[in-house]
Amino acid sequence: MIVVKRKPIKEILEFVKNSKNILIAGCGTCAAVCLEGGEKEAAEIKGLLNLHFKNEDKNISALCDSAVRLCDPEFVKDIKLKCNVLPDVIISLGCGAGVQMVSDIFESVPVFPGINTTFLGTNDELGVFSEKCQGCGECILDKTGGICPVSRCSKSLLNGPCGGSSDGKCEVDDTIDCAWQLIFDRLKTMNMLDKMQEIIPVKDWRTSRDGGVRAMVKEEAVIDKNEE
Repeated sequence: MIVVKRKPIKEILEFVKNSKNILIAGCGTCAAVCLEGGEKEAAEIKGLLNLHFKNEDKNISALCDSAVRLCDPEFVKDIKLKCNVLPDVIISLGCGAGVQMVSDIFESVPVFPGINTTFLGTNDELGVFSEKCQGCGECILDKTGGICPVSRCSKSLLNGPCGGSSDGKCEVDDTIDCAWQLIFDRLKTMNMLDKMQEIIPVKDWRTSRDGGVRAMVKEEAVIDKNEE
């Protein structure tokens, strides 16, 4: 999942200070799981904005609506269809991809991020998230016992630990488990320690963000408009 964190209300107020009609768009997927941008949080921000404007004696209206996913045009279009009047500004509580999708659908309306997108991670327990993937585009989890050294090793080493790890902890921060110690332990548990003998070749970083804007097309899911 994409892990996000809500922006300070002061920053959001700065986005909308010159607007009269504001829409807060919540996302019911990752942002909701993070307790930062779902339907409940959208309503909370709406209340804070309306209270602020009331105290400032300003005639400004803040409304909210939520979609299952703000990164999916189908759901964002549903929000637009429900708008009797286009808002002056939209605060999107989806990740960076969601902000851009809302901008694409509401072409003439400024769309601002209400949250900061932090990383791809897991929900370890309620309110606790940890980075597990950097979306590098060339997955090697089959070789490392399902533990990603690119994201979980402080140095992103591909072939075993550095010389600084000690007692299973990282030399960069001794509160962090050494990723390669975790990989060794996992492979040992699975009776697959022979994997440690395999040399992982130099990574082709062109599949990561360094290679430019990335896209993925699932040919079997694409509808050929010429056949419609």
